[in-house]
Amino acid sequence: MEKRPFLGHLQELRSRIIKSLVVILVCFLGLIYFSNDIYLLLSEPLMSFLPSNSSMIATEVASPFLTPLKLTFYVSLLVSMPFLLNQIWRFIAPGMYENEKSLSFLLMLSSLLLFYLGVLFTYFLVLPLVFGFFTGAAPDGILIMTDISRYLDFVLSMMFAFSFAFEIPIFIFLLIWSGISSSESLRSKRPYVIIGCFTIGMLITPPDVISQSLLAIPAWILFELGIVMASFLVEKKDREL
Repeated sequence: MEKRPFLGHLQELRSRIIKSLVVILVCFLGLIYFSNDIYLLLSEPLMSFLPSNSSMIATEVASPFLTPLKLTFYVSLLVSMPFLLNQIWRFIAPGMYENEKSLSFLLMLSSLLLFYLGVLFTYFLVLPLVFGFFTGAAPDGILIMTDISRYLDFVLSMMFAFSFAFEIPIFIFLLIWSGISSSESLRSKRPYVIIGCFTIGMLITPPDVISQSLLAIPAWILFELGIVMASFLVEKKDREL
C-alpha cells in the first residue's frame, strides 16, 4: 500500500479526469460522422415492425441534428468505459493490499461485462419483443409515427434499467463478502426479492407484462447467481484463512 500526500492525490485525480475527458472527446469526434448511421441502427428494433407507409418523425426543429449527436455521445461513453474504469482502477489501486487489488479488479471487470451484456440483452431481445407487442396492439387505421427524440429517451431508459439490473450479482457479492448480510439471510428473503423485482419492473418499464417480466425474471436469476458465486468465494476465502 502506497502513501502519498493529499496534494499528490488531487494532482493525480485531476490528471486522470483530464485523460478520461480527452478519450471521450476523441471517441465522440471519431463517431460523429456516423451519428445518423448509429441512430438508424438503434431504430432498427422499431423500424422492423412498422408498416411500409410508416416512419419516424421529428416534432422539433433541431431534433434531426441534436438527437443523433446525443446518441453518439452516449455511445462514446459506452466505448470509452473500459478506459474510464482503468483510470479509476489506477487511482485507487495504490491504496489497496494485494488481495484487495485482485478482488477489486475482478469486480470492475465483471461489472463492465455485465453492463455490456445488459445493453445487448435489451437491444436484441427486449426491444424487439416490446415493439412487436406495441405495434401489434395498435388499433386498425392507426398510423404509428414515433418521434425520434422520444424514441431515443425510451430506448436509453430501457438500456440503463436493464444494464443496472445486470449488476445485481456484484451488489449481492459485496453484501455477502463484506459481512453485511449472508447467503442464508438473503435466501430467506427470496419471496420479497421476487415481489420487489416485479414491482420495480412495473415501475421502470412500459406498462405491459412483457417488459415487466423481461426485467424481473433476469433480475431474480441474477440475484440467485450472485448468492451462489458469493457463497462459493466466501467459503474459499474462509478455507484459506
